[in-house]
Amino acid sequence: MTVSRDDVVAGLRRIGLPDGGDLVSRDMIRALGIDGDSVRFVIEAPTADMARQMEPLRQAAEAVVGSMPGVTSVNVILTAHGPSAAPRPAPTTTPPPSLTIGRHPTPQTGGPQSVAGVDRILAIGSGKGGVGKSTVASNLAVALARAGRRVGLLDADIYGPSQPRMMGVNKRPGSPDGKTIIPLHAHGVTMMSIGLMMDPDKAVVWRGPMLMGALQQMLGQVAWGRLDVLLVDLPPGTGDVQLTLCQRSNVTGAIVVSTPQDVALLDARKAIDMFQTLKTPILGLIENMSTYICPNCGHEAQIFGHGGVAAEAQKLGLPLLGSLPIDLDTRLAGDAGTPIAAGDSMMARAYGQIAQGLIAGGMA
Repeated sequence: MTVSRDDVVAGLRRIGLPDGGDLVSRDMIRALGIDGDSVRFVIEAPTADMARQMEPLRQAAEAVVGSMPGVTSVNVILTAHGPSAAPRPAPTTTPPPSLTIGRHPTPQTGGPQSVAGVDRILAIGSGKGGVGKSTVASNLAVALARAGRRVGLLDADIYGPSQPRMMGVNKRPGSPDGKTIIPLHAHGVTMMSIGLMMDPDKAVVWRGPMLMGALQQMLGQVAWGRLDVLLVDLPPGTGDVQLTLCQRSNVTGAIVVSTPQDVALLDARKAIDMFQTLKTPILGLIENMSTYICPNCGHEAQIFGHGGVAAEAQKLGLPLLGSLPIDLDTRLAGDAGTPIAAGDSMMARAYGQIAQGLIAGGMA
């Protein structure tokens, strides 16, 4: 016996909210999908502050649906429609040390250098924006952490940092002396982003030397601790940040993310050529948004084409590390600050397989 959508909706109507109504009448249920005996859906609260108080309701919804005949597994994600209010700064008696990010780089001699305590550095790059590179980076970091690796994530996309939102972090990093930067932690990952140091509503209007200096600071001044692997989420394209990272640091290798469409592949080839020119090994390609499966009817559509990255990898003699579909839950989870790889869904398993492949190959 397979549970129906109407059965699930009827069960969720029984879960009332403290301030009146229920999950269905208040229009909080999103992306309800049924795959055989598995049910998944998203509870979307109006605000992040309200979402933080709704974990008991999420557990109740999971229990109600899980007890229905024909259901063996339930995956419920709690998210929010809007950001939380800015927290009030805690009163302090002494002002914190001055810590400024963004300056001209300091001279470096002796060629590329290692980051203290970090065994491997993996660059996550793309030829163009909009291919899901940052989503792949955050979920891959979480998947590697769940596999037992000590993982760091550096958001080096200076102009468009998105990792603070995707990882659910909004606290400014501390500094005991005005020089050392104490990174933050989320979902088992040590992370740092320029977005944590700047006003999120202000544009970063910097020339190349300041970009290079900021990257140098985030690599050298952050107290990363002992890490098996540091993932660096690069900005799209082939610019100053990529050049600085590959020329100044001992980068273990690069992973290039692309969608299968021809326009994206044109730019992905440029990213591949850049890494090859900089003598940075390319560990493989990831095809993102490779297909779309309707959560209601199961119909599969190749919106951006399919297999283009696999064909490119075969042509260049590079590994295809994985193919990831377009997935609404992945987007909702990233917006809510809990990467999909932190759960046990189909997408979490897909990222887990990529992580295991990197570990088995000695790359992470």
